[in-house]
Amino acid sequence: MAGLYLAALLALAAATASQEELIDDVLGSLSRSASFLEDQHQNINLDGVVGFLILQAELKEAVRTWPHTDPVSWAQRTTAVALVKRLDLCLARAVAALEQNDLKYYREFEPLLTWSFWVIPKEWSFTDPSLVYSSTRKTECYDEQLSDKCMTLLLGSWKNKGTPCIVTKSCRDTMTLFGCPDYSLSHQLLYFMIGTMKGCTSMLKGDLRASRANLTEQSYQKIFCSNMMKSNQESFSDHFSKQTHDIFIENILLCGLSGFSDFYQTDWLHHILSLQDREVGCFGRDGRVISQIIGDELLEQLQPHRRVKRREKTLQDGCSSHMTGVAVSALGGYLNYYLAEQDITKRPLS
Repeated sequence: MAGLYLAALLALAAATASQEELIDDVLGSLSRSASFLEDQHQNINLDGVVGFLILQAELKEAVRTWPHTDPVSWAQRTTAVALVKRLDLCLARAVAALEQNDLKYYREFEPLLTWSFWVIPKEWSFTDPSLVYSSTRKTECYDEQLSDKCMTLLLGSWKNKGTPCIVTKSCRDTMTLFGCPDYSLSHQLLYFMIGTMKGCTSMLKGDLRASRANLTEQSYQKIFCSNMMKSNQESFSDHFSKQTHDIFIENILLCGLSGFSDFYQTDWLHHILSLQDREVGCFGRDGRVISQIIGDELLEQLQPHRRVKRREKTLQDGCSSHMTGVAVSALGGYLNYYLAEQDITKRPLS
């Protein structure tokens, strides 16, 4: 009996040590990413800035709840506090640069440009394989322009001092459409996340479909994340032959932030960490595109009102603005989950 007890203690100690190492790896990666943001705060696009703001919310929550159980844990918390201070300074500059570079677009998404908008999960749950679609569309269900419009109607930023939480039939039908792939699927989830965080109630009011009568906003989030889980599992097992790394990490970010803990898989964490350029600190760096970017910049100078797509911006050093933003916020999610794992009251709900 004593032998079993000792074995259990040793296993627990090994798991704790392993988790401490993972937290060190995450904090080291985030520190390098903070250096990247400090260098590129004037150039990073809206998606990238939002990703760092979500990270800021995650770090502030981590610092607040960090267990002060031993010197290692205390040292890690000290590192997180230092990161928060660095991000406070450079994110203020990055948001100011967004306002200066594209005022109209800044105003449309201004409500998202503060860390306090983003709510960190307090409880955890799992996805459900039985909710996976029997078939998925081969092409995206809608474009970025429609997605942006529906988001601004929720945020109240569709006009100056606009009414928030507006859900048109077009937006509701589009955002509840089943069978959507990739970015359409992740933006359907983001739509419901933003509505929830904004405090919108009755987002599904007016949906008269009998087959959807019992579905709530939370039901849709679970359906979407269950399908995003299947997508990620296939991408990982196929070595990303079907999908990009970008959507894989975006799925982890959004579903993790929605409280689905089964997205925080250790193998997936190691893969995300492997995608970081350790010298520059960004994610998705591709040196082959640097000459192309210089050409694009010349084109923008000739066409100063040409809008850069929000979803992606490749910087001069070949870094992906969008992928860096989703990666750092996904890593912040892992950090909070590992800390919650140390508190049995926050373990996933069965």
